[in-house]
Amino acid sequence: MAPLSGMNSHDNDVVVFLFDRKNAACMRPNVSCETIRYRSLKIEPDFYFATAVPSGTARAMSLLTTHNIRHALVMTLVLCVAVFAPEDAMADSDSSTKLVSQQNAEDVDHNDGHKSKRELLTVKLNSGPSNSSALFPWVTDDKNWLQRHGLLVVFDNINEFMGAITKPTPGIPNLRQGSSNAGQYAVSVTTDWSRLAGIKGLGSRFVVVGRYGTPANRMFGDWLAHSSETYGGGGNVVVRFVMGYFEEHLLQDRLSIAAGRMAQLSDFATSTMFCNFVNNSFCGRPRAAGDSAYATTWPVSVWATRVRVRPVSGVYIQAGVYFTEDGLYGVQQNRSGWTLNGANIAGQVFPIETGWEPSFGSHKRLTGHYKIGVSIENVRRYRPYATQQSAELGAGTFSAGGRRGAWSVWMLADQRIIAFRGRDEKAGVSVMAGALVNDPTISLRQQQYYGGLVTRGFWRWRPADSIGVAASWTKIAEGVQRAEERFLQTGQSLPFNATGIQRNAFVFEAYYTFRVGRAVTIQPDFQYYLHPNGQQNLRDAAMLGFRSHVEIF
Repeated sequence: MAPLSGMNSHDNDVVVFLFDRKNAACMRPNVSCETIRYRSLKIEPDFYFATAVPSGTARAMSLLTTHNIRHALVMTLVLCVAVFAPEDAMADSDSSTKLVSQQNAEDVDHNDGHKSKRELLTVKLNSGPSNSSALFPWVTDDKNWLQRHGLLVVFDNINEFMGAITKPTPGIPNLRQGSSNAGQYAVSVTTDWSRLAGIKGLGSRFVVVGRYGTPANRMFGDWLAHSSETYGGGGNVVVRFVMGYFEEHLLQDRLSIAAGRMAQLSDFATSTMFCNFVNNSFCGRPRAAGDSAYATTWPVSVWATRVRVRPVSGVYIQAGVYFTEDGLYGVQQNRSGWTLNGANIAGQVFPIETGWEPSFGSHKRLTGHYKIGVSIENVRRYRPYATQQSAELGAGTFSAGGRRGAWSVWMLADQRIIAFRGRDEKAGVSVMAGALVNDPTISLRQQQYYGGLVTRGFWRWRPADSIGVAASWTKIAEGVQRAEERFLQTGQSLPFNATGIQRNAFVFEAYYTFRVGRAVTIQPDFQYYLHPNGQQNLRDAAMLGFRSHVEIF
């Protein structure tokens, strides 16, 4: 089955199953699905926790954490050797229907980036023979009782190990050269209620996760961009409730209405390409999108409703209201995610987004997403360093009592620009770019700009392999910079774990993803931090590691 994911930063993500609309009739009227193309799409934050993992993964983690960084780098290089071996024939027996890990999410058909879980499940149930790449494919085989009754169950595990290959800045306490591992296991249940109970157009989704470990970037002083996106928000519990909601499709799928426990950044400011990458600057969405403590993202949700309209083919408009809560990413008020009574509601967030999803080329294989959106918070927010002392220092323009109406704007784009001929129909080159701007009087990350490129099937003998590079630049709000300057002048300590004035930060990442057998994918990964934590007084840092993904069922 397709993997679950967790998504970066408040960080985080959600899984979506996608398919191509072609020329064959599906179960529902006016829906066609000649070619089924499943992919997992992670759209989420970066907060998670520690608990049990599959025995094989646990053994690998033990080796990595008990040996020094040199041994870890050797393991990564050994894994790279597997890239040059031909892919397993079974894994590629039918590239039009096989399931792949979230690392290859760029191969999702962009035009179906907003299809409902219920509709996509309907396609899966009618897609013919199973070609699952899971360890236990019989659990979700097409002839399985669950699928025949409209239930799609997914269980997977993701681990991300990163280690610094450069020494940290000398003279600053608690910094060291080291490595660490973070990961997530997740269970998702998607239900097609038209098949289960005869309720036309209705689908639902229920997700729980467990997270463990810690990111390695903190060891050299960076707190802005986690080196492992599967970190944060897990609450240090074995099972955390992530989301549970219903979605109804009407008017031949031109109108969809969703309601329940949902995450804002699972529907807004997303891209199918983000979670090919490991760094939290990109996965599950650009980190500036979740700069607010009230912007909900995987694995955190709130009571919400969202309406999406498709007035014409390839164009959508969506809006929602999210009843955001205090302490979303802490452990004091809703540690396990099961506090559903609304006692912590602090206000509302109103996002709205419109997008164009074109398909170019003779075979419509050059697909893309172009979107613009804005989010307004009806929540009392406090500016950074909002104390009487900082007010006297002129750190900001608002009183220590805070203000309402904080805003965020984003423009995002991704486009497949090359489709390799004579290969898997998903083989090709895709690019992405975007800009995000936050209210400068409230935010830490005032601006973020990013760009990247991903290619799949570059090697003819490795059609499922993926190569990607991406870069992100983040500007720290000017009010924060001025406040930190004054604080240092007066000998005061700095918040945000800063050890110097924060101005701007740059992150670069490059990876190569390949399959190992039927159910495992490995992704060697390189990351480079210029001005970690936005501080010019910290040494640049380079990291090397890998992500592994195991599809259990």
